[in-house]
Amino acid sequence: MSNTTPRLDQNQLIDHLLQKMRLKNDAALSRLLEVAPPVISKIRHHHLAVGASLIIRMMEKCDVTLAEVKSFLAVPTA
Repeated sequence: MSNTTPRLDQNQLIDHLLQKMRLKNDAALSRLLEVAPPVISKIRHHHLAVGASLIIRMMEKCDVTLAEVKSFLAVPTA
């Protein structure tokens, strides 16, 4: 069993959405997802988890699948 804690890659998820939607920055993504800019910032800095409602919004607005989102947020199994 490993002593390292698996880390969710929320930053890569945000970067993936920015690239996929051809957005310039996090503020543009927050406008698209209809959330306040601090929400994206808190997710980037691991102060806020990506919740179910935001995942649904990502799927609707950014045309990503649940599997695609989960690939960034899934905790690896031992």
